[in-house]
Amino acid sequence: MRLDVFTAEQQDFRQVVRSFLAKEVQPYFADWEHAGAVPRQLYRRLGELGIIGLGIPEEYGGGGQSDYRFNVVLQEEINRAALTLGTLRTHMDVVLPYFQNLANQEQRSRWFPGFASGELFTAIAMTEPGTGSDLAGVATTARRRGDYYLLNGAKTFISGGLHADLVIVLARTSTDPVNRRAGLSLIVVERGMPGYDVGRLLPKIGIKVQDTVELSFTDVRVPAANLLGEEGQGFDYLGYNLPQERLAIAVGALAAARAAFDHTVDYVAQRTVFGKPVSHFQNTKFELAAIETDLTAGQAMLDVAVLRNLDGALTADDAAKVKLFCTELQGRVVDRCLQLFGGYGYVTDYPIARLYADARVTRIYGGTSEVMKSIISKSLGL
Repeated sequence: MRLDVFTAEQQDFRQVVRSFLAKEVQPYFADWEHAGAVPRQLYRRLGELGIIGLGIPEEYGGGGQSDYRFNVVLQEEINRAALTLGTLRTHMDVVLPYFQNLANQEQRSRWFPGFASGELFTAIAMTEPGTGSDLAGVATTARRRGDYYLLNGAKTFISGGLHADLVIVLARTSTDPVNRRAGLSLIVVERGMPGYDVGRLLPKIGIKVQDTVELSFTDVRVPAANLLGEEGQGFDYLGYNLPQERLAIAVGALAAARAAFDHTVDYVAQRTVFGKPVSHFQNTKFELAAIETDLTAGQAMLDVAVLRNLDGALTADDAAKVKLFCTELQGRVVDRCLQLFGGYGYVTDYPIARLYADARVTRIYGGTSEVMKSIISKSLGL
């Protein structure tokens, strides 16, 4: 029942990604998970293969592909294999669009070749201790001092901050007592700038191979040439890419749910209880039938959202709906699948245990389910 979403070229790309993951990721993934991060060299390898630079213009060494469906294929294959490639999704689907939409010609010449090759990796720092989703309450400041900004503040829950060479920091460059959203700007901080400190890796219950850190800025002198877009327009810029950001989370959530389902179907066909396979019990059949139906419904919703995003017609309201539905669905699916594994589902030797732990955060990052419901309710005039 899936819509005809992908081109022949994108399906060929799927095979390239699948082969890469099997040969160069799966044999080493357990070690990376133990270390709490993927090796930095992985991103350079993805650059060599032309994967990480798909959306970078050809003049800078990239693939020149503006079709987001390539990113969808990449995420589907990573999750199909029950893997996580660090913060690759954040880099490609969340951060790079800000550079692509806002960088001036000088910044493009300076940074884009590194994006295409995988030599430059990115992160975005918005959340602060005590602010959460209230981005208008950002306290980090960037004060203009001639040809540079003096940056001070702290950020937390920063995905990819460990490896990031460039970090887009949301900072307050001016204050408007009437409008809290005014006066926020996007400042690009570079690794190694004096006063810029990458804090500890935050221990998490899931997605352990995806580094999450705290960042601090103490009198960091950031060149004014690193201002992304116009000063004071940061809050508005953050809204431009939100539909795609939330769509990306939905893509990964549904693909991970499908991976959990596939692992479960294989397991119940092999596992014997009371002298017969678990798959022969009526409860197992009914549970899997219900899950397959839910996944089919979620896929239909997601496919429509992908096509609307391709046409530039995916609204913030619809993106909120698809993120809400797919992430909540993921949570239900992996929980029901783990139940069919019995006690073995709680043992980390089986992928279902990791899929279960990894699933919980998708209902939090990128905007919580409660925030999604607030957006949807506003679209109803409530």
